[in-house]
Amino acid sequence: MKICIFEDQKCDNFYPMTMTRPVFELRCGKTTLMEKIKRELSGAETIYFLREHLASVFKESVKDGLVNNLKALKDDIFIVNGRLLPKKDDLKLEGDEEVAIKGKDIVYARVKKATMEKMLAGSLEETLKNLRDELSPKETDLTLIEYPWDLINENSETIKEDFKALGNGIHGDVHPKCIILGDKENLYIAKTAKIHPYVVLDAENGPIIIDEGAVVHPFSRIEGPSVIGENCLILGGKIRSGSSFGPVCRVGGETEECIIHGYSNKYHTGFLGHSYVGEWVNIGALTTNSDIKNDYMPVQVYFKGEFVDTKTQKLGSFIGDHCKFSIGCILNTGSVIGVACNIVASGEPTPKYIPSFCWYFRGRLSRGAGFRRTIITEKRMMARRGIKMTEAYEKLLRQIYDDTKEEREKLIRRSRAKALLRGRYM
Repeated sequence: MKICIFEDQKCDNFYPMTMTRPVFELRCGKTTLMEKIKRELSGAETIYFLREHLASVFKESVKDGLVNNLKALKDDIFIVNGRLLPKKDDLKLEGDEEVAIKGKDIVYARVKKATMEKMLAGSLEETLKNLRDELSPKETDLTLIEYPWDLINENSETIKEDFKALGNGIHGDVHPKCIILGDKENLYIAKTAKIHPYVVLDAENGPIIIDEGAVVHPFSRIEGPSVIGENCLILGGKIRSGSSFGPVCRVGGETEECIIHGYSNKYHTGFLGHSYVGEWVNIGALTTNSDIKNDYMPVQVYFKGEFVDTKTQKLGSFIGDHCKFSIGCILNTGSVIGVACNIVASGEPTPKYIPSFCWYFRGRLSRGAGFRRTIITEKRMMARRGIKMTEAYEKLLRQIYDDTKEEREKLIRRSRAKALLRGRYM
């Protein structure tokens, strides 16, 4: 039996993070949603369906499956929504044909070859509609993420699930003067990880995973549940519970309930709370975000042209790939910052929403350096980690730049008008 992981139309609920990746490559806990699905359905050939403009970049990173290939579905197949956050035993390859739904959304479908050949249409969306009509759908209570703040809210429990799947053990180099609080059974320290002296690993309230090649420097404190990803550096960090860092991150200062996707730096002092940070982000010293309002009301987030009530009291920032922050930036509660933005401290909180490829400088939005110079900067940053930007990836960034031009120009004009108005009455 094959498995098929697909994006549905709600993938744009997760902008700006899904501007540069399919929804099933979002991270929660130790691994991505895709990796969790494949862990539960291990051993099967995988077919992926995602937005066409992401396909070339995705093919470069995934070698074990077919992409957007309808003909490959003519088989016994298990189809899974890429927004699913599965727990152990949520998914089973074997069983009767069925379509599981949550509200109006298909969560998964288990289909025999004969049915698949009969129901196959000109697109996956049409095929899924045919399957839903053919097989009586059943309601399920599995976790289907709807918005990016769901990833943050689910992160602590998901780390615990990932720890169970990984298993425990102290295999790496742990200095005798490292202090472990709580049960050592709540630790996984990989063979090539290194823990320096004067580090506190507090596993009293949840597990701590420190992956291969990670190094934790002196005077750091890590509270479980937390994940320190492959080849990460923790430099005097106060890593509070619910923090999850992907590969090759450098993290200092204080974090709480944060997901940093990978290859990003928060090297210095400053607070990052209840936030999702993409890849290739650099957060300057003393940059801090707010994650709770002074009136303790639920946080609103700018979403598809309007502010949405998240019904969540603690929520920080959503930061797209390739963003850069100067020293001393102050990020508003529930901020959304698009891809490849450059934020320079102005002494006041940043706007709640900054569109992709914008600069925020002296309290106003601008076009900044433009696409060509931005790409030169990003290539330099990636080269510092030994990675070369591919032609397909540069083409994707160019498409994002072009697709967001109208919105960017509109908000820049609005920002200029506000600046002129402020100047008139000062």
